[in-house]
Amino acid sequence: MSDVMHAPGTPHIVILGAGPCGLACADELVRLGHREWTLLEAAPTAGGLASSVTDPAGFTWDLGGHVVFSHFGEFDRLLAELFDVEELLHHDRSSFVRFRDRWVPYPFQQHLHFLPAEDAQECVRDLLDVSQRRGGASPGATDFASWLQDMYGSALVERFFDPYNSKVWATAPAAMASSWVAERVAPASPDEVLAAFTRKAPPTRRWGPNATFAFPARGGTGAIWRRLAARLDGRLRTNARVSAVDSASRTVTLDGGEEIGYDHLVATAPLDQVIAMTESAPEHIRRAAGRLRRTTVAMVGLGYRSPTADPRSWLYFPQPDVPFYRATNFSKYAPANVPGSDTATFSSWMTEISMTPGTPVDHDALIRSSDRALRRHGLVPEDAPLASAHLELLPYAYPVPTRDRDAVLSTVMPWLEEHEIYPRGRFGTWRYEIGNMDHAVKMGIDIARRLVAGAAEELLVPTPRLSAGSRS
Repeated sequence: MSDVMHAPGTPHIVILGAGPCGLACADELVRLGHREWTLLEAAPTAGGLASSVTDPAGFTWDLGGHVVFSHFGEFDRLLAELFDVEELLHHDRSSFVRFRDRWVPYPFQQHLHFLPAEDAQECVRDLLDVSQRRGGASPGATDFASWLQDMYGSALVERFFDPYNSKVWATAPAAMASSWVAERVAPASPDEVLAAFTRKAPPTRRWGPNATFAFPARGGTGAIWRRLAARLDGRLRTNARVSAVDSASRTVTLDGGEEIGYDHLVATAPLDQVIAMTESAPEHIRRAAGRLRRTTVAMVGLGYRSPTADPRSWLYFPQPDVPFYRATNFSKYAPANVPGSDTATFSSWMTEISMTPGTPVDHDALIRSSDRALRRHGLVPEDAPLASAHLELLPYAYPVPTRDRDAVLSTVMPWLEEHEIYPRGRFGTWRYEIGNMDHAVKMGIDIARRLVAGAAEELLVPTPRLSAGSRS
């Protein structure tokens, strides 16, 4: 057992994972005056999926597309404590979809007047038809493919929604649920779509919570979490990989054999991994967790010895001949993302390629195809020298909201909580719809308040257990 001494009568809380959720949990425990906690991170540094790296050429890259926006006052407070005003850059989102030979403003379904005439006519016709049949009500379909058809009609689904979602999720929309779409898929008002044809310009009202966003002036998104980790007084343990959880004795075992006891375990590691390492988990719980699905993403960062005048933030690519689903104009986010903050000399594009876990990855081929696609679509000049190419493979990138996901969670989550194990964060809860950084911070703060003060969690509604007959 670990020789760390804990105050008698004070529950010891172990936190697995120093991403946004785990760091926020530890920070809130400190704020509450609760000193009996241990934060364990398997990686050498904090940040998890919200980390940033600087490559040998001096380009900074995030591990995928992150921007800073918030639904919660707790996240806003944290950011204000960690950064002075001038240390955050603020942007208005400028995002487009590549369609045929043109750029269509995001959300695609609200800008059909940018499409070629024949495509526009068919999309509007189908949109009006399904809207009239629904009578303005939201679609009642439970699978994502049917929901898209009922919401937008066949023409829009065929031209954008099916190819894009199949690409980003590496999963057929028919295999996905529709319960997650609320803030993630923009609506399309037939009246507004038709009105746009007379003004030929993007609407003044922009959709979505990230219509404006912030970004650290230096260090990428990971700067947020490095600063938060730094104020934990050195109590974060990195390179501390947990190999086993014993829910009976309430201990975790590290790779080196060290055992650490806990009264409560906050697990921000992926839910399927937590179940796999919990030796007492019964077979029906293991089978259920084995049905959870995720994507793996290759982040290919490409730095160029060529400036860019492109003012846009990020771009979507539904077409199959482009390897990535999204390209982010990363040198626009912050000049310090390129060497010497020299945007008169350098530019950088961060691309994301989704795949099913276990897909063989040819790093050089992905880099070459991504570079060619950026040049082919006019984002990088044909003669621009490539100054850097950096690839990061994220085995756990996004939890896929499959049709049986909620049934799995209804089986697994209550069993864990009965054993004082609290899965939280993007992959702890396996809920993409609450998978942003601000959601993760809110979950971490809320579980700390619950365990120390008995406060109700405001974001995460406990998942009810299914009846025994409903288990898989």
